[in-house]
Amino acid sequence: MKIIFMGTPEFACLPLLALIKSKHDIVGVITQPDRRKGRGMKISSPPVKDLALRNDLNIYQPSNVNDPEFIDLLRKISPDLIAIVAFGQILSKEILRLPEYGCINLHPSLLPKYRGAAPIPWAIFTGEEKTGVTTFYLSEKVDSGDIILQREEKIREDDTTATLSKRLAKIGSELLMETIDKIEKKEAARIPQDKEKATYAPRLKKEDGLIDWKKSAPQIERLVRAMDPWPGAYTYLAEKLLKIWRAEEASGFRLQASGSKKLGEIIEIIKEGMVIACGEGLLLIKEVQPSGKKRMSASSFASGYRIKRGSILGSE
Repeated sequence: MKIIFMGTPEFACLPLLALIKSKHDIVGVITQPDRRKGRGMKISSPPVKDLALRNDLNIYQPSNVNDPEFIDLLRKISPDLIAIVAFGQILSKEILRLPEYGCINLHPSLLPKYRGAAPIPWAIFTGEEKTGVTTFYLSEKVDSGDIILQREEKIREDDTTATLSKRLAKIGSELLMETIDKIEKKEAARIPQDKEKATYAPRLKKEDGLIDWKKSAPQIERLVRAMDPWPGAYTYLAEKLLKIWRAEEASGFRLQASGSKKLGEIIEIIKEGMVIACGEGLLLIKEVQPSGKKRMSASSFASGYRIKRGSILGSE
């Protein structure tokens, strides 16, 4: 089949690579425009563009995929199928109706749960035991189209958004190829989603990473994993930002009955890290990153910055 692939971030690269290795004809790769990133604000191209360049594919980077002139270009290309993986723009009715076999999407959740832009971090943060990937036909409403195939994946106790994303990208690339094979053979299912079971995973904002020490230790530990790699879980110490990259619920420590501890208080500093009082339970912080510095063990940070017991982590 003649296939157009739409995708932008690293997550979309493995599915695109699977398509490149297949028998199908990739007649175009559509991705987001290059943007300035990082401290130096250097122009950076999307990972999908870099992969497409290495494989001599036709690349298009419209600022608005629904621009009438770009839709005319798509009509001239005349794809049999459009496959979308984390593209980042919503497609109009004109595009959805353009390919003979429709437009399909690979989404990293078990729809209808976690519709939206950030299903992986929100599944980790809310404490789900499993997630997965779904292929489905695009409709006008975001992530609500008929399901074709799904595959489950267990969320491990130490999973971050980064580690889980890698596994789901691999599983998803396999599921996408299986889906395209079924579509080509006219064997693809169309299973309507149960909208009553739908939940939403909105796009992450930087402030989502701010730690609220009123929360329980398990909730904060999940937040740390969910916000890795972006935006990173963070707090403040002496009005300076401190990112938290690794933490776990502390065991073997108990708050003394006399004199309640303050939320965010460092109650112990040990070789494994810093033990913090939470709204419920204790959190052992193991790896941190002071503003403008590299990541380091929490014990090295405490030693190098002369952190003392009784110091309070909290808002700026």
